[in-house]
Amino acid sequence: MTSAVLFRKVSRHFGPVRAVDGVDLDVGAGEFFAMLGPSGSGKTTCLRLIAGFEQPTAGHIEIFGERAEGVPPYRRNVNTVFQDYALFPHLNILDNVAYGLMVKGVGEVERMKAAEQALEMVKLPGYGRRRPGQLSGGQRQRVALARALVNKPKVLLLDEPLGALDLKLREQMQEELKSLQRALGITFVFVTHDQGEALSMADRVAVFNNGGIVQQGSPQDIYRRPKSRFVADFVGSSNLLPPDVMVSLGGERRWASLRPEAVRLASEGPEALVENVSFLGSATRLAVDLHRTRLHVMLPAGAEVPAVGAPVRLAWSAEDIHYMDDAA
Repeated sequence: MTSAVLFRKVSRHFGPVRAVDGVDLDVGAGEFFAMLGPSGSGKTTCLRLIAGFEQPTAGHIEIFGERAEGVPPYRRNVNTVFQDYALFPHLNILDNVAYGLMVKGVGEVERMKAAEQALEMVKLPGYGRRRPGQLSGGQRQRVALARALVNKPKVLLLDEPLGALDLKLREQMQEELKSLQRALGITFVFVTHDQGEALSMADRVAVFNNGGIVQQGSPQDIYRRPKSRFVADFVGSSNLLPPDVMVSLGGERRWASLRPEAVRLASEGPEALVENVSFLGSATRLAVDLHRTRLHVMLPAGAEVPAVGAPVRLAWSAEDIHYMDDAA
C-alpha cells in the first residue's frame, strides 16, 4: 500500500507540554483515515503537522514519499477544511472557492470554471453569486469543502468540519463526505472527537490519548476488540467488567469489555437489579447493578421493559466478552 502520510517517532512539544509524543502513523493512498480522541489528545496537532502549520520537535514526516519537515504549507499538496469554515465574508461564493487558484496565478476564466465545477461537486450549483452570510451552516460547510477540493490536493485534511452542524444535517453530511471521497479517490484525514463519526465514515481509525496513539485499526476492530479501558469506554459506550466480577461470573481474572447491545434479558443467568430505564426511540437502555458493578443493556424496540427496581437475569455469548491486554 502506497503511503499518503507517514509519521515515524514524531513529537511536537510546546515547552514542557508534549502535545504529540513519539507517534508512528501510516495513512494509505486513497484511504479515509480518522483521528479520534478527546480534546488535548494530540490529534489536531498531528493534523497541523501534516498541513505544515506546525513543525515537529523530533521525528520524520513524509507526504507521498517526500520529506515534509521544513516544507511550508503552500508547497505541500494538501488542503484543510476547518470547523469554522474560514470563508471570506466580503467575497461571493464563487470567489471564495476560486481564491486558492487565484493565489496560484491561475487565469480568471480557468479558475472560475473550476470553481463552478467544484460547487456542482458539492451540490451547490448556482450559488456562486451569494455571500457566505446568505447560506446555512451546512451550505457554508460545502463551500469550504469545494474551496479545498478545487486545488486538487492529494490529501484533504478535515478538522472537525461537522462539529457546528445539527444532528440530522451532520448525519447527512457524513454520508455525502464518504460518497465524495470514494468518487474522488483522494486521501481524507479526518479529525473528530465524535466516535460515531469516526466509526461510520473511516476505513481505519487511530484513537489518541495523552499525545499518542493508543490503538489503531478498522472501525470494527476498534469497537469490538478494544485494547484498554480507555478505548472501550471512549469508542462507544461499553460495559467494563473488573477482574473480580469476571471471576464471579466464571471468567478470567482480567479486565473485560462487554458491549450493551450484546447483553440480553433471559430466564437464566446472573441476577441484576434495574436501576434506571431510558427510552431512546429505536431502543431502550437499562442501567442495572450486577455484583455492585453498573452495566448497560440495550433492548430492541418493542421488547418488554422491566420496571425500575425489578430483578432481571442477564445473558450474553462467550465471544462477546473481550479481555483487554492493557487495562489502563
